[in-house]
Amino acid sequence: MPTKQERNWAMLMHFAQLLNMLFPFLGLIAVIVMWQIKKEESAFVDRHGKIVLNWMFSYMIYALIGFALVYVGIGVLLLLILKLAVIILAIIWGIKANNGETVPYPLSITFLK
Repeated sequence: MPTKQERNWAMLMHFAQLLNMLFPFLGLIAVIVMWQIKKEESAFVDRHGKIVLNWMFSYMIYALIGFALVYVGIGVLLLLILKLAVIILAIIWGIKANNGETVPYPLSITFLK
């Protein structure tokens, strides 16, 4: 079982995604910085950093597809679903990380192993 501090770092990385709602790319930068600081000290934090970054990169690809589909009409719905998914999944996965669980996001493409 990871320590409380490790679980808190992992939870904060998941919650940091929500910073993108206020300032574009701030969440991505925050996650990368937190991951780089702690990845050598904790395998648990390293794994969660990769999980979050894989999801964020996947989200960017899905958002680009959504923007391309705006002209067809379905893109707006896709973008709204993606925004809602980021909020809900970041909270749920942050809680899971705080409970010591390591589960990848659904529909997340694995870029970092």
